[in-house]
Amino acid sequence: MAEKTVTRRPTAVVIGGSATGLFAAAALTDFADVTVIERDRLPDRPEPRRGVPQARHAHLVWSGGVKAFDELLPGLTGEIAAYGGRLVHIMGDMVSRAPNEVWFRRFTATHHRNLVCSRDLLDFVLRTRVLADERITLRQEATALDLEGDATAVTGVRIRTNDDESTLRADLIIDASGRGSRAPQWLTALGAPSITEREVNAGVAYATRLYAAPQKTRDINFPLINVQANPAKAPGRGGIILPIEENRWIVTLSGTRGGEPTDDPDAFVDFALSLDDPIIGEFIKDAEPLGTITTTRATANRRRYYEQAQLWPDGFLVLGDAIAGYNPVYGHGLTVAAQCALAVRNVLRTTEPGQPGLARRLQRAAARPVAAAWDLAVGQDALYPGASDTRPNSVERLLARFVDKAVETGARNPRAMEALLDVMSLERPATRLFSPDMLIPMLVGPKKPHLQGPPLTETERKAALS
Repeated sequence: MAEKTVTRRPTAVVIGGSATGLFAAAALTDFADVTVIERDRLPDRPEPRRGVPQARHAHLVWSGGVKAFDELLPGLTGEIAAYGGRLVHIMGDMVSRAPNEVWFRRFTATHHRNLVCSRDLLDFVLRTRVLADERITLRQEATALDLEGDATAVTGVRIRTNDDESTLRADLIIDASGRGSRAPQWLTALGAPSITEREVNAGVAYATRLYAAPQKTRDINFPLINVQANPAKAPGRGGIILPIEENRWIVTLSGTRGGEPTDDPDAFVDFALSLDDPIIGEFIKDAEPLGTITTTRATANRRRYYEQAQLWPDGFLVLGDAIAGYNPVYGHGLTVAAQCALAVRNVLRTTEPGQPGLARRLQRAAARPVAAAWDLAVGQDALYPGASDTRPNSVERLLARFVDKAVETGARNPRAMEALLDVMSLERPATRLFSPDMLIPMLVGPKKPHLQGPPLTETERKAALS
């Protein structure tokens, strides 16, 4: 009897148990056995973990991310909602003032639903779901030291666990270690050319405090309250009230150079009241604070152009914040993380791990959602004094001017708002802004004056002030 041929299943190593790393692991399971290495010990409940500097601040997942979440892990957003997260209608469940100081109408005609919850809850549900897959192995308290291989191919990663060092061999190594990624140094150590990098830093600082939601807001679908900073008025200052699970509000305040919020509890409400519109301050001045204030200053937009490398080694891929990190005010990090993983899965459906040139194809595929979020972020942030050593390029300048006009148009027109949200949510490319849905109302101009104040209902206002 002829012996059966046993085909070895490809292997992959993901560096980092971050959201990006977990999404990447989920994307790979149909094609490889996956080992996730994580330098820390992950919590077994919804609580903060090391390595997520933005975890305490307000988070949302745009509808483009919601779609990617559920495409990678069917039912994931429903699981998060079952724990108390919310799928909020944008703009119906949101009261928002745009950077050009126009208050958006609360349209309900759009299809967009954004996921809102604490980052601790999102990470917990994602971890639980992904790590339950038997094709994924988690190695905790394991630090990636460097890559094995050469400039043409990466064959493994050297790790340290306690006092022991070893090498994990794999067909594909994915760096999902976040903003602190050492991939550029690892690649040059292998003899690969250096990677082009760019930073645009608006100098934004964040201060966040939890509040108990006022009692009467718990009985209604209380909206998000968002006052965005105006880049034309430096320092740019803004804030958001984000209702989350367990009847809490995350209140995050932000300011650029010369107008930063602090961790002084006596100054928090005063800062909110001093915004161009004091609505956030009015709502929290008599609310019950929960805990201390958390501040963050590491908010620069920073991008590494791996997809442009003339030489790229087989067997290695960089994803998520390790490619590009964004000013968190735009809320694109989690959406890009899921869309990068989805791009990887789509390529692997046509090419198996280990094929020559696959890693370059994967890196270029991952760059597309990164580029979309990058152009939106730096188009605004580059306008702040001292944000960058390089002038915005022609695409960024054009997009920034056009987005301002699109925001003004979308504030009054439902079809234009749909086009704007398609782009902001990373569901459609920026060319969507040049569709008839946007251009016709933009050319016709407003038929009614802009709103002069936030369009809260009387019930919502009374509930927040109760």
